Amino acid sequence: MNVCEKCGTIEIYQTFFCYQIIGIKMKQPLKQSLIFMIFFIFIAFFQVSAFADTTSSLEKKRDIRKLLEVSGILEQMDYIKDGATDSYSRMISLTYPKIPDKFWNEFNKLPGQEDMRVLMDRVVLVYSKHMSHDAIKQLIKMFSTPFWEEWKKKMPSISKEAGLIGSEWTQELLQSELFKQKVDKLVKKYDLEKLNPSLKNSPSKEK
Repeated sequence: MNVCEKCGTIEIYQTFFCYQIIGIKMKQPLKQSLIFMIFFIFIAFFQVSAFADTTSSLEKKRDIRKLLEVSGILEQMDYIKDGATDSYSRMISLTYPKIPDKFWNEFNKLPGQEDMRVLMDRVVLVYSKHMSHDAIKQLIKMFSTPFWEEWKKKMPSISKEAGLIGSEWTQELLQSELFKQKVDKLVKKYDLEKLNPSLKNSPSKEK
Protein backbone atom coordinates (compact mmCIF):
# COMPACT_ATOMS: atom_id res chain seq x y z
CA MET A 1 0.00 0.00 0.00
CA ASN A 2 1.63 3.28 -1.13
CA VAL A 3 1.63 6.41 1.05
CA CYS A 4 1.91 9.92 -0.29
CA GLU A 5 5.22 11.49 0.78
CA LYS A 6 3.73 14.99 0.85
CA CYS A 7 0.52 14.52 2.86
CA GLY A 8 0.79 11.02 4.33
CA THR A 9 -2.47 9.78 2.81
CA ILE A 10 -3.00 6.29 1.40
CA GLU A 11 -2.78 5.98 -2.37
CA ILE A 12 -6.52 5.57 -2.97
CA TYR A 13 -7.21 8.97 -1.37
CA GLN A 14 -4.23 10.87 -2.82
CA THR A 15 -6.09 12.50 -5.70
CA PHE A 16 -8.53 14.35 -3.44
CA PHE A 17 -6.89 14.78 0.00
CA CYS A 18 -3.39 15.59 -1.18
CA TYR A 19 -4.62 18.81 -2.78
CA GLN A 20 -6.54 19.77 0.33
CA ILE A 21 -3.68 19.16 2.79
CA ILE A 22 -0.75 20.46 0.77
CA GLY A 23 -2.07 23.55 -1.04
CA ILE A 24 1.44 25.03 -1.52
CA LYS A 25 1.57 24.81 -5.29
CA MET A 26 -2.16 25.35 -5.80
CA LYS A 27 -3.84 28.68 -5.15
CA GLN A 28 -6.85 28.77 -2.77
CA PRO A 29 -9.49 29.83 -5.40
CA LEU A 30 -8.41 27.02 -7.70
CA LYS A 31 -8.71 24.44 -4.91
CA GLN A 32 -12.22 25.66 -4.05
CA SER A 33 -13.27 25.47 -7.68
CA LEU A 34 -11.99 21.90 -7.94
CA ILE A 35 -13.85 20.82 -4.79
CA PHE A 36 -17.02 22.53 -5.96
CA MET A 37 -16.79 20.86 -9.38
CA ILE A 38 -16.37 17.38 -7.82
CA PHE A 39 -19.33 18.01 -5.49
CA PHE A 40 -21.49 19.20 -8.40
CA ILE A 41 -20.63 16.12 -10.50
CA PHE A 42 -21.69 13.80 -7.66
CA ILE A 43 -24.98 15.67 -7.12
CA ALA A 44 -25.75 15.69 -10.84
CA PHE A 45 -25.02 11.98 -11.12
CA PHE A 46 -27.40 11.03 -8.30
CA GLN A 47 -30.14 13.33 -9.63
CA VAL A 48 -29.93 11.76 -13.09
CA SER A 49 -29.98 8.25 -11.61
CA ALA A 50 -33.01 9.02 -9.44
CA PHE A 51 -34.83 10.63 -12.39
CA ALA A 52 -34.11 7.60 -14.60
CA ASP A 53 -35.41 5.18 -11.94
CA THR A 54 -38.57 7.23 -11.42
CA THR A 55 -39.23 7.50 -15.16
CA SER A 56 -38.68 3.76 -15.65
CA SER A 57 -41.04 2.95 -12.76
CA LEU A 58 -43.76 5.23 -14.13
CA GLU A 59 -43.45 3.73 -17.61
CA LYS A 60 -43.71 0.21 -16.18
CA LYS A 61 -46.85 1.07 -14.19
CA ARG A 62 -48.36 2.68 -17.28
CA ASP A 63 -47.68 -0.45 -19.32
CA ILE A 64 -49.14 -2.67 -16.57
CA ARG A 65 -52.38 -0.70 -16.73
CA LYS A 66 -52.36 -1.09 -20.50
CA LEU A 67 -51.81 -4.85 -20.09
CA LEU A 68 -54.78 -5.08 -17.72
CA GLU A 69 -56.88 -3.27 -20.31
CA VAL A 70 -55.89 -5.20 -23.45
CA SER A 71 -56.04 -8.56 -21.66
CA GLY A 72 -59.58 -7.93 -20.42
CA ILE A 73 -58.56 -8.21 -16.77
CA LEU A 74 -59.56 -4.59 -16.18
CA GLU A 75 -63.18 -5.48 -16.92
CA GLN A 76 -62.98 -8.26 -14.32
CA MET A 77 -62.39 -5.64 -11.63
CA ASP A 78 -66.16 -5.13 -11.55
CA TYR A 79 -66.58 -8.73 -10.46
CA ILE A 80 -64.18 -8.11 -7.58
CA LYS A 81 -66.24 -5.08 -6.60
CA ASP A 82 -69.47 -7.09 -6.78
CA GLY A 83 -67.91 -9.83 -4.70
CA ALA A 84 -66.95 -7.29 -2.05
CA THR A 85 -70.54 -6.05 -1.71
CA ASP A 86 -72.37 -9.38 -2.12
CA SER A 87 -71.79 -10.58 1.44
CA TYR A 88 -72.89 -7.21 2.81
CA SER A 89 -75.99 -7.18 0.62
CA ARG A 90 -76.98 -10.65 1.87
CA MET A 91 -76.71 -9.42 5.45
CA ILE A 92 -78.92 -6.43 4.62
CA SER A 93 -81.46 -8.70 2.94
CA LEU A 94 -81.69 -10.87 6.06
CA THR A 95 -82.16 -7.81 8.26
CA TYR A 96 -84.64 -6.04 5.97
CA PRO A 97 -86.70 -8.52 3.92
CA LYS A 98 -88.50 -5.77 2.02
CA ILE A 99 -86.12 -3.52 0.10
CA PRO A 100 -87.01 -1.39 -2.96
CA ASP A 101 -85.01 -1.72 -6.17
CA LYS A 102 -83.89 1.91 -5.94
CA PHE A 103 -82.03 1.06 -2.75
CA TRP A 104 -80.02 -1.63 -4.51
CA ASN A 105 -79.32 0.68 -7.44
CA GLU A 106 -77.68 3.17 -5.09
CA PHE A 107 -76.07 0.46 -2.97
CA ASN A 108 -74.24 -0.97 -5.98
CA LYS A 109 -72.77 2.47 -6.67
CA LEU A 110 -71.32 2.92 -3.18
CA PRO A 111 -67.83 1.65 -4.16
CA GLY A 112 -66.78 4.73 -6.14
CA GLN A 113 -63.98 5.56 -8.54
CA GLU A 114 -61.59 6.39 -5.70
CA ASP A 115 -62.14 2.95 -4.15
CA MET A 116 -61.51 1.28 -7.51
CA ARG A 117 -58.38 3.39 -7.99
CA VAL A 118 -57.01 2.07 -4.69
CA LEU A 119 -57.71 -1.49 -5.86
CA MET A 120 -56.06 -0.82 -9.22
CA ASP A 121 -52.94 0.65 -7.62
CA ARG A 122 -52.54 -2.44 -5.43
CA VAL A 123 -53.02 -4.81 -8.37
CA VAL A 124 -50.43 -2.87 -10.40
CA LEU A 125 -47.92 -3.25 -7.56
CA VAL A 126 -48.45 -7.03 -7.57
CA TYR A 127 -47.76 -7.22 -11.32
CA SER A 128 -44.74 -4.94 -10.94
CA LYS A 129 -43.33 -7.14 -8.15
CA HIS A 130 -43.56 -10.43 -10.05
CA MET A 131 -43.03 -9.41 -13.70
CA SER A 132 -40.26 -7.63 -15.57
CA HIS A 133 -41.00 -4.67 -17.81
CA ASP A 134 -39.91 -6.61 -20.90
CA ALA A 135 -42.33 -9.45 -20.10
CA ILE A 136 -45.16 -6.94 -19.67
CA LYS A 137 -44.39 -5.39 -23.06
CA GLN A 138 -44.41 -8.80 -24.73
CA LEU A 139 -47.75 -9.66 -23.14
CA ILE A 140 -49.21 -6.37 -24.37
CA LYS A 141 -48.21 -7.31 -27.92
CA MET A 142 -49.72 -10.78 -27.53
CA PHE A 143 -53.03 -9.57 -26.11
CA SER A 144 -53.29 -6.81 -28.72
CA THR A 145 -53.68 -9.33 -31.56
CA PRO A 146 -57.15 -10.05 -33.05
CA PHE A 147 -56.88 -13.61 -31.76
CA TRP A 148 -57.46 -12.42 -28.22
CA GLU A 149 -60.42 -10.15 -29.01
CA GLU A 150 -62.88 -13.06 -28.96
CA TRP A 151 -61.39 -14.30 -25.70
CA LYS A 152 -61.75 -10.87 -24.08
CA LYS A 153 -65.39 -10.61 -25.12
CA LYS A 154 -66.34 -14.07 -23.92
CA MET A 155 -64.16 -14.23 -20.81
CA PRO A 156 -66.68 -12.46 -18.48
CA SER A 157 -69.46 -14.90 -19.42
CA ILE A 158 -67.12 -17.88 -19.14
CA SER A 159 -65.85 -16.73 -15.74
CA LYS A 160 -69.37 -16.16 -14.44
CA GLU A 161 -70.66 -19.55 -15.59
CA ALA A 162 -67.55 -21.31 -14.32
CA GLY A 163 -68.01 -19.62 -10.95
CA LEU A 164 -71.64 -20.77 -10.73
CA ILE A 165 -70.63 -24.30 -11.65
CA GLY A 166 -67.95 -24.21 -8.96
CA SER A 167 -70.48 -23.08 -6.34
CA GLU A 168 -72.96 -25.79 -7.34
CA TRP A 169 -70.25 -28.45 -7.27
CA THR A 170 -69.15 -27.31 -3.79
CA GLN A 171 -72.69 -27.58 -2.40
CA GLU A 172 -73.23 -31.00 -3.98
CA LEU A 173 -69.93 -32.28 -2.63
CA LEU A 174 -70.45 -31.06 0.94
CA GLN A 175 -74.05 -32.31 1.08
CA SER A 176 -73.36 -35.75 -0.37
CA GLU A 177 -73.58 -38.74 1.97
CA LEU A 178 -70.41 -40.24 0.50
CA PHE A 179 -68.39 -37.17 1.44
CA LYS A 180 -69.85 -37.16 4.96
CA GLN A 181 -68.96 -40.83 5.35
CA LYS A 182 -65.40 -40.10 4.29
CA VAL A 183 -65.17 -37.31 6.88
CA ASP A 184 -66.57 -39.55 9.64
CA LYS A 185 -64.08 -42.25 8.72
CA LEU A 186 -61.25 -39.75 8.91
CA VAL A 187 -62.46 -38.50 12.32
CA LYS A 188 -62.44 -42.07 13.66
CA LYS A 189 -59.05 -42.79 12.11
CA TYR A 190 -57.41 -39.98 14.06
CA ASP A 191 -59.68 -40.44 17.11
CA LEU A 192 -60.69 -36.78 17.20
CA GLU A 193 -63.45 -37.42 19.76
CA LYS A 194 -60.90 -38.80 22.20
CA LEU A 195 -58.61 -35.85 21.58
CA ASN A 196 -61.55 -33.47 22.21
CA PRO A 197 -63.50 -34.98 25.14
CA SER A 198 -65.32 -31.72 25.87
CA LEU A 199 -67.23 -32.08 22.59
CA LYS A 200 -68.92 -35.34 23.65
CA ASN A 201 -71.43 -33.54 25.88
CA SER A 202 -72.00 -30.61 23.55
CA PRO A 203 -75.60 -29.82 22.41
CA SER A 204 -74.77 -30.77 18.82
CA LYS A 205 -73.65 -34.24 19.90
CA GLU A 206 -76.70 -34.80 22.11
CA LYS A 207 -78.93 -34.09 19.16
